[in-house]
Formats: sequence, C-alpha cells, structure tokens
Amino acid sequence: MSRIVALQYMSMNSTSTPDRKSLPILATFAGILFVSTASIIIRFAQGEASSLVIAASRLLVASLILVPLAVIKYRQDYLSLSRLEIIKGLLSGVFLALHFLSWINSLELTSVASSVVLVTTTPLWVALLSPAVLHERLRKGLVCGLVIAVLGSVVVGLGQACRISECRIVCQTLMWNSQSMLGNFLALLGAWMAAGYILMGRQLRMKLNTVSYTAFVYGVAALILIVLVILRQEPVFSYSGTTYLWLLALGLAPQLLGHSLFNWALLYLSAAFVSLTLLGEPIGTIILALVLLKESPTLLEGVGAGLILIGIVVATLGRSKPPNAA
Repeated sequence: MSRIVALQYMSMNSTSTPDRKSLPILATFAGILFVSTASIIIRFAQGEASSLVIAASRLLVASLILVPLAVIKYRQDYLSLSRLEIIKGLLSGVFLALHFLSWINSLELTSVASSVVLVTTTPLWVALLSPAVLHERLRKGLVCGLVIAVLGSVVVGLGQACRISECRIVCQTLMWNSQSMLGNFLALLGAWMAAGYILMGRQLRMKLNTVSYTAFVYGVAALILIVLVILRQEPVFSYSGTTYLWLLALGLAPQLLGHSLFNWALLYLSAAFVSLTLLGEPIGTIILALVLLKESPTLLEGVGAGLILIGIVVATLGRSKPPNAA
C-alpha cells in the first residue's frame, strides 16, 4: 500500500522551506524503511492468517484510527460531496480492496522480490491510463519509461521459470503453469487495481483533504474485505498472539507511520524528489527479505527489477515539465 498513498500525497503542494532541510530528507528515508517492512510482516503473518484476513486487518487498523478523526473534524466535507463524487469514492475503495487482496495473495505464491517489484509499476499504469481517463497528454519520456518497465516485468516473470547457464537462458516449459507465474500475475494485477484506485480518487481528492479522503476510501475497502471474510467464514479468533501483533504492526508501521512521514516531507520537498525516493521501497524490501527470510532474488529477477526501476525513473523525469513551463 505504500506506493498508492504516497502517489496521492505527491499531488499536494510543497512550497514551504524549513530551516533544517535535512529533516524532511531524513523523514523520506525513514518512510521508505517503514513501508519496506510491509511484505516482510505479511510473510510472517501468513504463517497462520489467510491473505484475505491480512488485507482486511491492515485496512481495519488504519480505518479505526482515521475514520473517527475524519468524522469528528471533517464531517462537513463529506456532506458537500455530490452523488458522482461519492460513487468515485466507492469505486476507489473497491479498487483498493482488490489491490490488497491480489498483491498479498501474490506473496504466498512468488518471491518477495518479484511481487514487490511488479506491484511497484503502479505509477506507470497510472501514466498510461491518464490520457484516456483524465485527458492528460502522454509524453515521449513517459512512453519510453513504460516500455523499459514492461520489459523488466517480463524478465521478472521469467525469473523463476528460467535460469542462466553457460551464458545461455534455459527455461523449463513446465514452469509456465507454476504458482510463481500466478503470483507474478497477481502482483501485476495488484498494480492495475492500484492504478484504478488512484485514477478514480484523483478528482475526489480536490474536494477532500488527505485525512478525510484516506479515511473514506480506507473505510470502504476495509468494509468490503470484512464482508468477504465473513462470507468465506475465515477464522479470525484462533491465531497466536504473535500473529495478532504482526497484523497490528502491518496497520501501524507501513500503513500509517510510513505514509505520514511521506506526507509531512511533502510540505517541504518537491513531489519529484519524493517520487524518486519511493523507488527505494522494493530495494529495501528485497534487502530485508534477504536478511530476515533468507530469500535471495535470482539473477533474472535482479535484472528485471533493475529495468523496472530504470523505467520508473525515466517515466518520472519524462512526466516533469521544464522549469519555464507552468
């Protein structure tokens, strides 16, 4: 979820300049550290809890904190919404719920490296769909970055089905139907759902501040997932205390604390700078997976991850307007 809310915050103004410029920079890197823990915490929680329960509890914890605050302080903001804006908010929540459900499921089927790198392609799909949905012009640099990132996604998808032997890439055709390929697809599906979440909510965020908008969409997504948990009769009261602590930590550390640090830093730093630092999330996650889970990426996964990160950087720079253009 880190990459989704951070993208929302990037659209906010960032004109203030603090005396101590190092603090916002330190905040962004601390935010990366917190959001990088999400995949690791999910892996630990998956020892007992299902992906559906993990997704629901993550949003539930955040909603229990944000929704009461939003209702008390920003109740009038909700009353001013039109029917169309409410529908957009509901759709945004649906996309968010599907994002978490597909991405967290992917962590059961594929490596942390593949899952996180593929789901981090969200900004590229937002950029690709923006001309049709938001009537924004597609820049050449952005298209170039998209092509590079898609190529990287293909390489990551082959990462667990192929290996490099004697300077040749050898693939096992039986692996094409393996769970790792399904996991890679679910991670990519998570990126598409996240793109839908952002595109649906972009206009709504012009009328709601960050807290009221986030509380609205988190609440809708949490409600959807809780209903699914009830309908599927998922066990929720039979876990060990450690699992409940992991679920609580997931809602607090990456979901609230990490996002809050990004939000605060954007008061002082440019959105372009913060968007580039966000690329450190998959790198941080892969490092943590290597240290804590002893899960090292394959060579092809590493090459694909590098291509995706390069593509996102190129696309980000390609979207930026020149200084004299406003």
